[in-house]
Amino acid sequence: MCGIAGWLDWERDLTRESGTVRRMADTLARRGPDDSGVWTATRIGLGHRRLAVIDPELGRQPMTERGGDDGRELAVVSFSGEIHNYRELRTELTARGHRFRTASDTEVLLAAHREWGPRAIERFAGMFAYALWDIAEQTLYLGRDPLGVKPLYYAEHPSGLVFGSEPKALFASGLIRPEVDAEGLTDVFTVAAKRPGDAVYRGVRQLLPGHLLTVRRGATTARRYWQLTTAPHEDDEATTVATVRSLLDRIVGEQTVADVPLGALLSGGIDSSAITAIGARALAADARGPLATYSVDFAGSEEDFQADALHVSRDAPYVRAVVDHVGTKHSEVLVEPASLLAESGVTLRARDYPGVGDLDVSLYLLFREVRRHLTVALSGEGADDAFGGYPWFASEAERPSGGFPWSAGVKDRNAVLSPELRGHLDLHERLEARYREALDEVPYLDGESGVDRRMREVYYLQHTRFLPFLLDRKDRMSMANGLEVRVPFCDHRLVEYVWNVPWRLKRLGGSEKGLLRAAVEDALPAEVVHRPKSGFPVGQSPEYLESVRTAVSDMIESDGPAMRLLDAGTLRAMVRDQAWVNGTFTPPPILPRALQLDDWLTAYDVRVVL
Repeated sequence: MCGIAGWLDWERDLTRESGTVRRMADTLARRGPDDSGVWTATRIGLGHRRLAVIDPELGRQPMTERGGDDGRELAVVSFSGEIHNYRELRTELTARGHRFRTASDTEVLLAAHREWGPRAIERFAGMFAYALWDIAEQTLYLGRDPLGVKPLYYAEHPSGLVFGSEPKALFASGLIRPEVDAEGLTDVFTVAAKRPGDAVYRGVRQLLPGHLLTVRRGATTARRYWQLTTAPHEDDEATTVATVRSLLDRIVGEQTVADVPLGALLSGGIDSSAITAIGARALAADARGPLATYSVDFAGSEEDFQADALHVSRDAPYVRAVVDHVGTKHSEVLVEPASLLAESGVTLRARDYPGVGDLDVSLYLLFREVRRHLTVALSGEGADDAFGGYPWFASEAERPSGGFPWSAGVKDRNAVLSPELRGHLDLHERLEARYREALDEVPYLDGESGVDRRMREVYYLQHTRFLPFLLDRKDRMSMANGLEVRVPFCDHRLVEYVWNVPWRLKRLGGSEKGLLRAAVEDALPAEVVHRPKSGFPVGQSPEYLESVRTAVSDMIESDGPAMRLLDAGTLRAMVRDQAWVNGTFTPPPILPRALQLDDWLTAYDVRVVL
């Protein structure tokens, strides 16, 4: 999947700064353990850490394009991710006279830019982020995929900007330091409420999904090349079901292309099971099967598991049903409770800011084990967002909450904040403002009202606020292990079709994701097709819960840096009463996140600016 980094400076000679650019790129070594490269010119330096997936021998980066009789360099790119339709584009470009020396999608990107200029990005289907320097134009192009599957951060400085796949690359330049203000702390203390482009740190931005940033001397402009477009849905039920299946067959087929070992993550839910079944068929058609699959569970879950709002059943029986039905080569990853707290620091450094506790760690540990066998894994992430899988979809259709749906019912967000911080930050007020901003963006259908209008809002909030949170988590935990995780349900061609399907069709049969279930029911056992939504496993063992309580008590007594932001009395009550374990996602348990906050402020030497 790779990591990219770079530095643009209109006043400094960067041919003398290759060491700095390399240092920036090397902070991303976990993203790209296979190779590294640096390219510098007077005004720019590009760095790259490579995870070799397609054309391992010849696809090294930064990659340059040469042309003319003298073979001069025309452009150079540092690219992360995959362009899944690159074979189709390569065929078209070859017909237009382009010649290729590699089999990589990176070279297709360069040729596409030469042929179509900056509008080439509109032709890409995939998950990607790239920095392309057009040498003749002396122009930098930063591009990001339509859904924002791959990250790209940047920060301006007085004479240019620095950029990278993660904030740590920017900090390594020495031009940006870790600072957080009230807006950033809002991102830390809430979940899935970031405004698009927010990056926690003051002065640091994320390139918006579906955008291309063009940087010339004296002018920086952002252009939106893709967005959700609202239009009447005119297909009948049968055509809608068939179209969804056809899109999935095409997209999953494209995403099984790799020159390295590939498999799938399998939970036994409809999302991952659908990807597994379709992926297995695609591999079998090319005589590349069987598909390797992996699931995660907690040691002792047979005794410790307790059903709650988001976890209605254990995964294991449904995983086995899919494995037996599809015929995959399956492995189960067991997470030991002690690891959940022990690896918390690793996941913090993968994110560069506090995450969601054991939800991050268990995913990280799953990916660590999978990486021992695979380089690429298919995931069902994004199906709940596109088809309406979370319980709050049905709740909003019946009784709109008037806020972010996944946050409904949270009574006092400020209780955990210290008295001093409460004087500068009201989380309820800020989330209300962010919610209103989000609604102002919704592209309604003319005449839309009632349930259909509210569900249009819910799906928009889901795609622009909640899904980015999930994709960030997936990216950081997988790339911390050098594992590329592909997400077919986040392909923009599928998302833009399902976006306009009305709520009644998405809920075929009266069940969540009814449309998806109908589209894949022929490929899966009945008990899996009809299994209700059950979330990613969480730590419920008494051993883990006690270790968190002890660690938080020690943090309070030692008066760590987080205690300037947290209320000691509230935390003590949570430790005593276990009020932090509520069996829902809204919010995730605060105590593990409080521990990460303390670690973050120290390890990153974060300056709080209020």
